[in-house]
Amino acid sequence: MKNQTYRMTMLFDFYGELLTDRQKEFYDLYYNEDLSLAEIAENYHLSRQGVRDAIVRAEAVLNEMEEKTGLIQRFQEQTRDLRTLRELADAADQANSDPVVADYLRRIRELCDKLKQE
Repeated sequence: MKNQTYRMTMLFDFYGELLTDRQKEFYDLYYNEDLSLAEIAENYHLSRQGVRDAIVRAEAVLNEMEEKTGLIQRFQEQTRDLRTLRELADAADQANSDPVVADYLRRIRELCDKLKQE
């Protein structure tokens, strides 16, 4: 369940602006605020089924966009690659005694850190 919630949160972060305001609100309350369908329905004076339908439609839109674009998958791959590059630069720096190479490795690590923040 935790992985599913994480995936749905990532989908919302990447593609949430494609949803209607109501879908965004319900989706956020359900996945990020951990409210139940019944709680959301009560707060908005709707049926539980109406809230569920809005969330299911939102999930479909978000999943479809990820299937078409693959942005989250690419983001996760790039994050892993940056982490690996940083680790390789650290390992090379430990095995190196040349100050010029050490400076290059330092710059590589700085760029990895900068890209990770973006």
